[in-house]
Amino acid sequence: MLDALIIGGGHNGLTCACYLAAAGLKVRVLERRSVLGGAAVTEEFHPGFRNSALAYTVSLLNPTVIRDLRLAEHGLRILERPLANFLPLSDTSYLKVGGSLAATQAEVAKFSERDALQLPRYYAMLERVADVLRSIVLETPPNVGGGVSEMLRALATGNRVRKLTMPERRDLLDLVAKSAGDLLDTWFESAPIKAALGFDAVVGHYASPYTPGSGYVLLHHCFGEVNGKRGAWGHAVGGMGAITQAMAAEARRREVELHTDAPVARVIVRDRRAAGVVLGDGTEIAAHCVIANVNPKLLYRDLIEPSALDAEFLQRVAGYRCGSGTVRINVALSALPDFTCLPGREAAPHHRSGIICAPSLAYMERAFFDARDGGLARAPIVEVLIPSTVDDSLAPLGQHVASLFCQQFAPELPDGRSWDAEKDEAVRRAFAVVDGFAPNFSAAVIGYKASTPLDLERDYGLIGGDIFHGALTPDQLYSARPFLGYADYRAPIRGLYLCGSGTHPGGGVTGAPGHNAAREIINDWRRRRIPH
Repeated sequence: MLDALIIGGGHNGLTCACYLAAAGLKVRVLERRSVLGGAAVTEEFHPGFRNSALAYTVSLLNPTVIRDLRLAEHGLRILERPLANFLPLSDTSYLKVGGSLAATQAEVAKFSERDALQLPRYYAMLERVADVLRSIVLETPPNVGGGVSEMLRALATGNRVRKLTMPERRDLLDLVAKSAGDLLDTWFESAPIKAALGFDAVVGHYASPYTPGSGYVLLHHCFGEVNGKRGAWGHAVGGMGAITQAMAAEARRREVELHTDAPVARVIVRDRRAAGVVLGDGTEIAAHCVIANVNPKLLYRDLIEPSALDAEFLQRVAGYRCGSGTVRINVALSALPDFTCLPGREAAPHHRSGIICAPSLAYMERAFFDARDGGLARAPIVEVLIPSTVDDSLAPLGQHVASLFCQQFAPELPDGRSWDAEKDEAVRRAFAVVDGFAPNFSAAVIGYKASTPLDLERDYGLIGGDIFHGALTPDQLYSARPFLGYADYRAPIRGLYLCGSGTHPGGGVTGAPGHNAAREIINDWRRRRIPH
């Protein structure tokens, strides 16, 4: 019999498998699709053009996971962006963020000398608060009402907060509870820098930047690093699939069994304990424990018989909020975008940055209101990345691939409309936004592949198209992720665990949930809480 079965071969499932195998467990990973990697895969989407299929940029991947899984030894290389972001604002105006603090200040000073002087203080504040988050990323949150051991965990977290000064505690509260817009309005006066910083608050978040709690989403995107440089973002050479292929290589080295085309239909529960799974073809596989690297809602709603869970818990599952408002487009290009405000079709630093086509927080708010009212933003928020400017393996010589991460689009369209019918219109609107800043963009399109919220759910199991496996809001974070009483990666069924982004610390390509879940499973294994 297997010691552990992992449902889902995404990056967290592979991470969990590697740690379990290192502890001596016999582990099998079951992936529904024909390729390992989940949402972090590289695929050919147009003849001769390859790109990251969904997840598309690197920062949050935890350095402990990179080291422990020997990802660099398996070929993973991450290249830092020369600029963090480029915001085209009009035909004559733009903002560059990154390169150095002095360079960013000079850019911001074009719009506000005051904001340029504020910037170092803002960055220092954000870094101090991000340090608190970094300190708990690889820890198991305390379970509310869980006894003495959980009280000690809560005390340890509280001690970290107590070490902060009172102004730092206020900053922490602001970032967790306030809206990003309200926070940024207290720091800055010019729209461009607020847009550049506030974009992180709406990435994967179906909400306005003025929605309370969006400050945390901003913070969540700031605790990462690239090659030891905190707060940086980068490109994985070969696309995001290079990360999961390196993980898979290490899993094989540790003798993990990796199975693709193996959809799980149901978790077997006997005597309130997980005993294995049933595959889509009816095959039963027994195991001492089952670990789900899927959205909690998918696990509890679709893979477990309702009779195995109590009614109150099922009600909580029904209320677990998912939905990112995302349309993801990969584009094959014959030429680089030629921005009216910064002309040129040769690769320049701004082409190698995150290009944010959303010039103000008000623009971002209108996009959300449009989606909420009509399903599709009239002028969506579009971030463009062109990884072929740093990785020429992705496209034919002289041509390029672009990743378009587009928001806001309703996870479920009103009036019974179907995303299959609305996909072309969503793409048209996204392309029109980019054309507004780089008029040659649409004319340079050779081909594309678009994924709507419905596609993301059907193809990747992302309920509501939610890239984070559940909204990153205060009621679904830390000890409440996914539910109070079950934040320690254990399910209400013995022998059943969760290791995906629906657990602490949440979404993004981090590897942290897989790392943390493995630790708890190994502890239970050694204490014989899992029979073997």
